Amino acid sequence: MLRCGLLGAALLLATGATRPVALDPKNPTCPEKPDWGQARAMTLTVADKGQKRVLIADGIIDARLPDRLQAAIEADERIEEVWLKSRGGDASAGNRAGKVIRSYPGMVTRIPAGWTCFSACNFVFMGGDRRFVEPGGFFMVHMFTHTGDRDVIEISVDEGTEETTRLIGEIEQASALLASEDNDFLIRMGISRKLLTEVMYKQQAVASKENPSTRYCLSQDEVRKYNVVPVERAE
Repeated sequence: MLRCGLLGAALLLATGATRPVALDPKNPTCPEKPDWGQARAMTLTVADKGQKRVLIADGIIDARLPDRLQAAIEADERIEEVWLKSRGGDASAGNRAGKVIRSYPGMVTRIPAGWTCFSACNFVFMGGDRRFVEPGGFFMVHMFTHTGDRDVIEISVDEGTEETTRLIGEIEQASALLASEDNDFLIRMGISRKLLTEVMYKQQAVASKENPSTRYCLSQDEVRKYNVVPVERAE
């Protein structure tokens, strides 16, 4: 209990949040109840925030998001920032949506204080020409997995060695292709590839009794270390 309390206080100081953040006991760098948006297809809403025209992207990333995102930005030339909160979704669509954002020079992506951008949302965010994770905002990562459907795995095992071997082969191939796509994406977006090898790929894909952690939230120092948030320099 004391350890969690100290971690909570540390996170409060690190993020500059105005209220203590309850940490997830299983994933102690992350909030216990992340605000990662609505549990339905991502909505895109234009809003004026101060002097800025922003596009609020809230919800699950679906296959149609890249086209919808481009249409939304094209429809309002005053949009200068995309604000994100999402629990993730379609990995391929996340990569393509990030490339859509990058096609608009100077476009900013932002994770506001209190919001969480997880999984496929990471790649949408990294598409920004300029990127900001506000203190108290969470860039939450994990290790991708193609083994989420436990029923399929159990059926394959019941059907014998040949079917299990086939399934493992499919998982290996899909994982290798996605890892290659992620690596290429980070290079194109100017992100350090060490984000994959030192952070994302070191997370467990599946929780174990010994270690229940499957998620990691980067600190303000880490988002700069890996160039997730580029250091702003005066011109």
